[in-house]
Amino acid sequence: MLDAKYIRENFEEVKKNLGKRQDPKIISYLKEWKQKDEEWRRLKTELELLKKQRNDITEKIKIAKGNKQKVDSLLKEAKEIPIKIKKDEPIVKKIEEEIKKVQMRIPNLLHESVPFGKDDSENVEIKKWGKAEKNPKLKHHAQLALELGIAEFERAVKISGTGFFYLKGDLAMLDLALQRLALDMLIEKGFTPIQPPLMMNKKAYEGVTDLNDFENVMYKIEENDLYMIATSEHAMVSMFMNEILDEKQLEKPIMFAGMSPCFRREIGKHGLDERGFFRVHQFNKIEQVVICKPEESWKIFEQISRNQQEYFEKLEIPYRIVNVCTGDMGIVASKKFDLEAWSPREGKYIELGSCSNCTSFQAVRLNIKYKKNNNEKEFVHTLNNTMIPTTRMLRIIIENFQTEKGTILIPKALQKYMNGKTEIKKQ
Repeated sequence: MLDAKYIRENFEEVKKNLGKRQDPKIISYLKEWKQKDEEWRRLKTELELLKKQRNDITEKIKIAKGNKQKVDSLLKEAKEIPIKIKKDEPIVKKIEEEIKKVQMRIPNLLHESVPFGKDDSENVEIKKWGKAEKNPKLKHHAQLALELGIAEFERAVKISGTGFFYLKGDLAMLDLALQRLALDMLIEKGFTPIQPPLMMNKKAYEGVTDLNDFENVMYKIEENDLYMIATSEHAMVSMFMNEILDEKQLEKPIMFAGMSPCFRREIGKHGLDERGFFRVHQFNKIEQVVICKPEESWKIFEQISRNQQEYFEKLEIPYRIVNVCTGDMGIVASKKFDLEAWSPREGKYIELGSCSNCTSFQAVRLNIKYKKNNNEKEFVHTLNNTMIPTTRMLRIIIENFQTEKGTILIPKALQKYMNGKTEIKKQ
């Protein structure tokens, strides 16, 4: 959420920036916010004046009685003012609630380096790594996993429905190996491993994303104010909701490596390659989350993107990085890079994770500040990066490392986590 004070003082600049998103609804939200904010400030001022008058009259009555003067007119006025206050307070509160609802629909301001474009077809490639070769003769990853006896799909559908699966034997171990490699790399860089709660209440969730847009892909626990997390980032950032951090706590950025299963109702429905491990309701993920001072966030943005790239290079997976354009940006990020891994079977790059600088957007919604040495308070900046969605990565590994004899080579970087095993054969 954008800070109200900033919007008031920089309204035209905010309007121009939000116009880059090419969504008329966003500008209408901004205009609605301005109209309600002006009305609220006017009524709030009138209410504060009434309260001051009430206090002044109380003092006048006290003085008049002390001087044994008549107070009839003052008492009449003193009786009328609380009636007006009682009438106006709910109106002011109602408008304040309406303002917050509209304000939470207004997206983050875009960084100047975000390319202008209408949709994901106009995202800008900024880096490509590895040799990307197409091989349509490769077996579908789910088919090969079934043949090797390392996954079950139909039996999972029997008990859970579509979008679920069993990982078995070496494939289950490979999923864990992917997580361990990511965690070891991040721990070496100073990140603290975190296993977050897998459920969050609505208030906390509204602080990290726009539930109006996101709620349709989330699982809600009926009869409880709880949602299953769609990513560990949400739980890690909201950990500090309504807190004021001391500047000493941010001498070094707070760096978390979240490890958790994630739950989403969305599922792929188009084409063979959407089935299997790629678009599913439950998947494991290692997530980078950083909370820092505002002046540090853009340097950290580049660093956590590089951490993700180093991981894919260790696995020898061809990938590319794209700078997400204005028309493809979500509400939260000021700038976002997507990492897309190479699918040799389809002959194209497929998104595996994103890197986002959310600046103060989540911090304003969650009310997370830090107190400087001069006692001034400022909102922190938050960043996140998908180090690896392990379940989705299984497809990429099966495609890039399957052999002509129908086995799967284990990337060298993962072999130590697989007890030295170098190849997955029929179980």
